[in-house]
Amino acid sequence: MQLGKLLGVDYGDKRTGLAISDASGLLAGGIGYISESGMRHTAERVAREAKERGATGIVIGLPRNMDGSEGFRAEAVKAFGELLREYTDLPLHFFDERLSTMQAHKMLSLTGTHGQKRKERVDTLSAQIILQDFMDRERNRG
Repeated sequence: MQLGKLLGVDYGDKRTGLAISDASGLLAGGIGYISESGMRHTAERVAREAKERGATGIVIGLPRNMDGSEGFRAEAVKAFGELLREYTDLPLHFFDERLSTMQAHKMLSLTGTHGQKRKERVDTLSAQIILQDFMDRERNRG
C-alpha cells in the first residue's frame, strides 16, 4: 500500500511531538516538538507543518488504557483532531499509541539520554514510534 508522506503527531498538553515519513511511507523520522499554548494554537501549527512538509495525511496517537478502553486523554486527543480538521483537509488517522511513550523512554535509557535532553526528545521519539507502527501495520495489511 502506497501511503505517501505522513506527519505523525503525539499530542500533549505541554509538548506535541512530530515525525515525518519519507515519500514512500517506509521510514519515519522525528522532526522535533512544538510547545504552543492551547489546543487551537497547536492544531494551527500542526496543520502548517503538514502543509510545509508536503504531507498527504496525519497520524495522531490515540492514548488507550491497557484494556483497550478510552479515557479522558483519548477524549482530549479526539477534541484536538476535531480542531485540526478546521485547519486542514488532509485525512486524519487515529492510531493506538499504547506503550509508545514507555518504548521511547526505554530507547532513550539505552542511549544514555537523561535529564533535560530526555524531556526534549521523548515526545518526538513517541511521535516517530506511533508513525512507524502505523505505517508498518498498513503495509502488512496490503
